[in-house]
Amino acid sequence: MSLLSLLKKLFLSIMMQIRPSKDRYLRLLDWREKHIKQRQFILILSFLVGIGAAGAAFVLKSFIHLIHTVVINLSDHEINFWYLAFPAVGILIASLFVRYVVKDDISHGVTKILYAISQHKSIIKLHNTWSSIVASSITIGFGGSVGAEAPIVLTGSAIGSNLGRIFKMDQRTLMLLAGCGAAGAIGGIFKAPIAGVAFTLEVLLLDLTMTSIVPLLIASITATALSYFLTGNEAMFRFETHDPFVLERIPYIILLGIICGLVSLYFTRGMNKLEQLFKKVGNAYIKIIIGGVALSLLIFLMPPLYGEGYDTIAALLSGETDKVFNQSLWYDYRHTVWGVILFFVALILFKIVASAATNGAGGTGGIFAPSLFVGCLTGYVVALLLNEMGFLIPIRNFAFAGMAGLMSGVMHAPLTGTFLIAELTGGYDLFMTLMITTVISYLTIIIFEPHSLYAMRLAQKGELLTHHKDRAVLTLLKMDNVIETDLETIYPDMTLGELVKVISRSNRNVYPVVNRSNNRLVGVLPLDEVRNIMFRPELYQRFTVRKLMVVPPAKINVHLTMEKVMDVFERTGAWNLPVVGDNGEYLGFVSKSKIFNSYRHVLVHFSEE
Repeated sequence: MSLLSLLKKLFLSIMMQIRPSKDRYLRLLDWREKHIKQRQFILILSFLVGIGAAGAAFVLKSFIHLIHTVVINLSDHEINFWYLAFPAVGILIASLFVRYVVKDDISHGVTKILYAISQHKSIIKLHNTWSSIVASSITIGFGGSVGAEAPIVLTGSAIGSNLGRIFKMDQRTLMLLAGCGAAGAIGGIFKAPIAGVAFTLEVLLLDLTMTSIVPLLIASITATALSYFLTGNEAMFRFETHDPFVLERIPYIILLGIICGLVSLYFTRGMNKLEQLFKKVGNAYIKIIIGGVALSLLIFLMPPLYGEGYDTIAALLSGETDKVFNQSLWYDYRHTVWGVILFFVALILFKIVASAATNGAGGTGGIFAPSLFVGCLTGYVVALLLNEMGFLIPIRNFAFAGMAGLMSGVMHAPLTGTFLIAELTGGYDLFMTLMITTVISYLTIIIFEPHSLYAMRLAQKGELLTHHKDRAVLTLLKMDNVIETDLETIYPDMTLGELVKVISRSNRNVYPVVNRSNNRLVGVLPLDEVRNIMFRPELYQRFTVRKLMVVPPAKINVHLTMEKVMDVFERTGAWNLPVVGDNGEYLGFVSKSKIFNSYRHVLVHFSEE
């Protein structure tokens, strides 16, 4: 028997083994459709997504803690010189892992979810169910000054999206399951189920309907319950307030909210500008060197910038300010108020530099933890300054409120900031303080920045799905779905007689005129332009298309967003417009009627209860 025959027999035997599994899979899908209604099945999937998100959160936090413990225990010196090496090493390893193993961009996790929802039919790549866990645990464990929350939110959403794809769910359901993954991730990592739902509704921009709210609650509650089971009942920052809310402090809380909004503006614009600077560096290894050296030096000079910063937050909230100065060159200034204030202001200013250097150099992490870190310090500094001026302000209350205010401002999510901090403390004693701070912070930053740090990159490209129903539907519409390509093309040198033959076999009333050589659009010929002469044979050789064609009122570039396309239609008053590529080549026509039909289909599809 020849080698070819052996290979053929082996292939056929393998296929015979694979086919039954495919058949079983198809039978499973068929059984599910017959016995489990769509709505009930979505609830089951949301429960499974919650379990997966909580498990992923537990694995990520465990990996970070393991690496962090090993690194910290390597030095017991008063000043830890390992800080000059390990952060850069972590960035290098994480960057090489992403570059040569993942081979895909996994930074900006929440932005990637927004892009998937807005532009990619809520499809998130399968590797995102694990790649962010590995890369971010290495980055943060070695000292990267970013948070684990955005990577785990991306992981949770990827679990939801891919689980939905396994069971062949439609786009609207995939969007909901991706949101369930995000809600479960926040609920699992923070033990904050309400914050998980609020984050999904505010930041991922899902609509609040009964169809969406119940699965989100199931995923978030399931993830939170499993997190309690795996890590215990303690809240992340246990806080029993001894300073209840009083009306006399409202002016100072409003002041804190304004300051948080302005610091959020600095955080958002500063982070964005620094990331743009890193993008201009073409060589990946030069980025690693620049970012690694900058991060290591900052952490050596200011050790609280190491990692997520939750140890610093815990120390401040427990009144152990001395711990913040440990292994620091600033240690001798810990007992003077102005020394503490100056050190904390320096931490606030340079935290975004450390975070941007981490991500810009190739590390993987998010801005959840940095925003909480900066917010806690901001509230602490404001309270210290007010106390120095003679006002009796509860420092810990303001530190908590500052965390909520920064999160509200940076993410444009006042509900998420309020509920997250309330749930992190294990109670709602500070609820009024948190609400006032978050709302004022949001109202302050919205004057300057209409979009959050997550959304601004997509908003600039017109690729962001928003709560504005009209814009959301236009964002979901794609040019590929509305281009009409069944129009007969004609050429400038064609005679009227040749044109009449084209008209006789066409059912359209407009004809694109293109060059024969390069298919570039040179004009259009509406049927009305020739209606009065098309039945006069004596003119068939006298007129050419070049004499009869007109310039279209506008040309639509194929890459324009649908919102801008509609702006062009409104400006020109046209009903049909040609679509061209970047080099002017003719691609088709787009009409208002086709857009309106597609618009209504998308609106009905995504508004069904």
